[in-house]
Amino acid sequence: MLEIEVKLPVADPKAFRETLISAGARLEKERTAEDNTLYDFRSGELRKKGQALRLREAGRKTFLTFKGTPQKSRRFKVRDEFETEVRNGKQVRRILRSLGLIPAFRYRKHRTVFRKGTVKICLDETAVGNFAELEGERSDIVRLAKTLGFSPARMIKRDYVELIQEAGRAV
Repeated sequence: MLEIEVKLPVADPKAFRETLISAGARLEKERTAEDNTLYDFRSGELRKKGQALRLREAGRKTFLTFKGTPQKSRRFKVRDEFETEVRNGKQVRRILRSLGLIPAFRYRKHRTVFRKGTVKICLDETAVGNFAELEGERSDIVRLAKTLGFSPARMIKRDYVELIQEAGRAV
């Protein structure tokens, strides 16, 4: 599946949530703590290609996600993404280690999920700031961002690993 997304900086998550609801977005998933671990080979092969293999624990659920090499895009993060829920996170970690993969980066956040039309909106609270991640078709993302008061110039295409590293923090 092709993932197209941007992040928007959010100063006040409570106020932004109210703005979303006023704009017609509907709540899909209440605020949940997430623990995200990226795996890579010791050589850093996945990171060098811009790829990511992530194990995400959100509440009682665990998901394994592969994100492919980003495609060229000036304003959007565009890449293949494949995700599946796994029943046993402990066993998946054992499988990954057996394949020679090691935990390479870890971060935590709280996520609340909304939807407006075809756009999925994730309100993420992280150690380096709060962000709204908009995922959908380019034109729908731009339209929703404008409705929410954001110009295209404020769209961020960096991922959380990059944002955390830029801030000089490991979480």
